[in-house]
Amino acid sequence: MENGNPFRLHCFPESGNSYKVALMLTQCGASWEPVFVDYFAGTSRTPEWRRDVNAQGELPVLDHAGLRLTQSAVILSYLAERFGKFGSADPAESREMMRWLFFDNHKFTSYLATYRFLRSFTPDPDPAVLSFLRARIDACFAVVEKHLAAHAFMVGERPTIVDFSMVGYLYYPQSETAYDLPTSHPAIAQWLKRVAALPGWRAPYEMLPGKRFASATA
Repeated sequence: MENGNPFRLHCFPESGNSYKVALMLTQCGASWEPVFVDYFAGTSRTPEWRRDVNAQGELPVLDHAGLRLTQSAVILSYLAERFGKFGSADPAESREMMRWLFFDNHKFTSYLATYRFLRSFTPDPDPAVLSFLRARIDACFAVVEKHLAAHAFMVGERPTIVDFSMVGYLYYPQSETAYDLPTSHPAIAQWLKRVAALPGWRAPYEMLPGKRFASATA
C-alpha cells in the first residue's frame, strides 16, 4: 500500500508478464493484492471483461489510486516513478532502458512466451512453428548472453525494471520452456541467480496465486 492506496494486480500464475509486475511490486516493498483471472477459461476474452477491465484483452492489469494501467513495461515504469527505485539515473540511461524494454517486448519475451504457450499448453503444436520460434528465441538469447557476459545486469551494474521485465518467463520450469540455461546460456543463468538473490524474490508459481492450468509437458 502506498499513501493509503492499495495495488491490485489482475493476473494468473502462468503469465510471465504478470510475474514481471509482481516481482517489481515485491522489490519495491509494496503491499499488493492479486486478482486471479481465469485466462485459460477465456475470462479476459469476454466482451464484459474487455469493456470493464482492459479493451486489449491482455494481462497484467494494475489498479492503483484511481488509475488502471496495462502493458507490463508501462506498469514497471509507473512503479519506478512512484517508488523512486529501479528506474533510470539520467536521460541517457533512460534511453538505454527503453531500448532493452522494446527489445524485450517485441522479441525476447514475445518469442519465448509464444513458444512456451504452444509447446506446453496447447495440444499437438505444429513442429514447424515451434522450430521457427525456437530459432528466433536462440537468436535473441545470443544477444543477451553476449551482453551479460560483460555486465552484471542489463543496464549498468544494478538491477532495474529492464531486468524484471526480461526475466519474466525465464524462471518457469525447464519442462515448460525446454531450455537448460546453465548449460546453454551460462551468462544468462548467472544473471538469473543475481536477480533471485534480491530480497523477497520468489519464483512465478510461488508468487502468483490462482488455479494452475495443467501443462501438456508436465
